[in-house]
Amino acid sequence: MLKKLLLTVLALPVSVLTHNSPAHALPGQSTEEVTTWIQAHPTLRPGRGEQLFVQKSDTAAQRFTFLASVLAPGKVEFAKDRSRIRSERLTMYDAINGMTLARLQESLRIIYGLDIYQDFNRAQLLYEYPNQSVVNAARFAKNPLKEALRGELRVGDRYAYWVEIAQPKNGKALTGQITVLLKNDLDKLTAELKNR
Repeated sequence: MLKKLLLTVLALPVSVLTHNSPAHALPGQSTEEVTTWIQAHPTLRPGRGEQLFVQKSDTAAQRFTFLASVLAPGKVEFAKDRSRIRSERLTMYDAINGMTLARLQESLRIIYGLDIYQDFNRAQLLYEYPNQSVVNAARFAKNPLKEALRGELRVGDRYAYWVEIAQPKNGKALTGQITVLLKNDLDKLTAELKNR
């Protein structure tokens, strides 16, 4: 069962996906609504004790996590309102097939349906990293992780999106994440990423 789930999330081409129903829980909604949606979602199906954080793993080589949080993405700050979800993050690790933007987009469609998938695809690119000076500085400092992180922030009609893939200089990317966040948290995240 878990292997089938991971294969669905990690390997299916977009044309094969059939889960096109609209998302029923997204950032801005109550923690109760999101918890109920996660429990009922056919792909997420949380395990015992999992509510806003779901982990799936078939082998050590393939892992998937979903986290709905009352905190804005980036540096942790005090959350005044702990009754509302502010961001939801999908993180995938696949040492067998590797990770690409297209695979993260497929997962977004599987989890949220066609509306959010299309909002992401139409979203305007707001910020992309790293620039060449960051890459050069990371190489000089012998910091391969900083050199490997490739990301972008997009703003759509409904939500903002943060995509990040660890793409090493040589070889395939193995891990990536996509975060759906409230648009009013975008300035904070953009400033933090620019000063990283």
